[in-house]
Amino acid sequence: MTSQAPAELASGLVAADRAALIHPTLPAHRTDRTVLVSGSGSRVVDAAGRSYLDASAVLGVCQVGHGRTELARAAADQMTRLEYFHTWGTITNDRAIELASRLTKLSPEGLSQVYFTSGGAEGNEIALRMARLYHHRRGDTGRTWVLSRRMAYHGIGYGSGGVSGSPVYHEGFGPSLPDVHFLTPPHPYRRDLFDGADVTDFCLAELRETIERIGPERIAAMIGEPVMGGGGAVVPPADYWPRTAELLRSYGILLISDEVVSAYGRTGHWFAADHYGVTPDIMVTAKGLTSGYLPHGAVLTTEEIASRVTGESGFPMGYTYTGHPTACAVALANLDILEREGLLANAALIADHLGRRMAELTDLPVVGEVRGLGLQMAVELTSDKEARTALPGGTGEVSDALREQAGIILRTNPYALVINPPLIFTREEADELVEGLRSVLSRTDPQGHVR
Repeated sequence: MTSQAPAELASGLVAADRAALIHPTLPAHRTDRTVLVSGSGSRVVDAAGRSYLDASAVLGVCQVGHGRTELARAAADQMTRLEYFHTWGTITNDRAIELASRLTKLSPEGLSQVYFTSGGAEGNEIALRMARLYHHRRGDTGRTWVLSRRMAYHGIGYGSGGVSGSPVYHEGFGPSLPDVHFLTPPHPYRRDLFDGADVTDFCLAELRETIERIGPERIAAMIGEPVMGGGGAVVPPADYWPRTAELLRSYGILLISDEVVSAYGRTGHWFAADHYGVTPDIMVTAKGLTSGYLPHGAVLTTEEIASRVTGESGFPMGYTYTGHPTACAVALANLDILEREGLLANAALIADHLGRRMAELTDLPVVGEVRGLGLQMAVELTSDKEARTALPGGTGEVSDALREQAGIILRTNPYALVINPPLIFTREEADELVEGLRSVLSRTDPQGHVR
């Protein structure tokens, strides 16, 4: 029997995919597929043998790049010893203990307790439950409200989706999580949101008015991404988080920091909290913890909150895979790579180079802004630079052209191209990315069509 040619193999896989697999966000009329079969470093290869530059680190996940044999060995070694056991009740495992201890040493001072999950959405579910239960067990049983921001993304669980601030996560799925209020995002490019006021002053005045209107005694927490990932790498003004945290604490409201994207080196620090100098009450992490080699996440919180939510009867929330030993082993090996190869420093170095090169794209008519913190970046596309209006056709055609014509894979939202490359990215790959962006964006018209 002869092996299939790449084109035949790809065609067969596409047909099988269309017949059986439901894809997130994919409209029913789309029949095309890019079937990936391998990867190494910052590149992935499809079934037809074509190579692509992964400028998204998948979904802001793969910090150390694809094809790392060290992580495969860590998983295999652990599986031969103890592949899986839960951490419910008094049962635990050595890998979960080792990873929890290591994370508390890396995290901002005061975050000394760890709860493991299988990903970011699970982590935000746990954070919301911790916040409400903390107040309840202190006797503040009326503190149920959660503040979030429009354009925020925190996952698609019932709670995490309920505090995600885009209509697509609510329409047709309701009723949604009650007692949630959405605030204006601190998005400096969207100057129309602030009535000519300073961005932070406007957001803080709105936050204070909202707290007073709802009643501080009724609000459990505010949840926010340090840099809004799904919203398009929205970087707030430098004083936004310090002033927001101070105001919340003056009312006894907890701060939940969603660092699912920004943690583990993406900003050039272990956590974006280190950049802003703000320690949250609860910090949610995932993605880069294992570089995506296995699903895993960690929620970090304070001794005070942990002692309240465990209390006399224990914290009554447990996932099947909480503290999964193989996932913990992979996470430990991944942290080793981040430290041994100096990838936090490389992220900062490449971010500086890539940021300067991407800024050159602002001479193109459809590029409204280039922004980012570390290797969490975005190119905002516009049909009118002065009015700052979005492309009527959205960013989908641009994304398709980048993949098909320039061999570049990245994320998009309706307004921006989101760029979160692996932390192993090189200057040469950064230059390749910018040239690919220019080749497509220079042919993009104000409607979002690529000539």
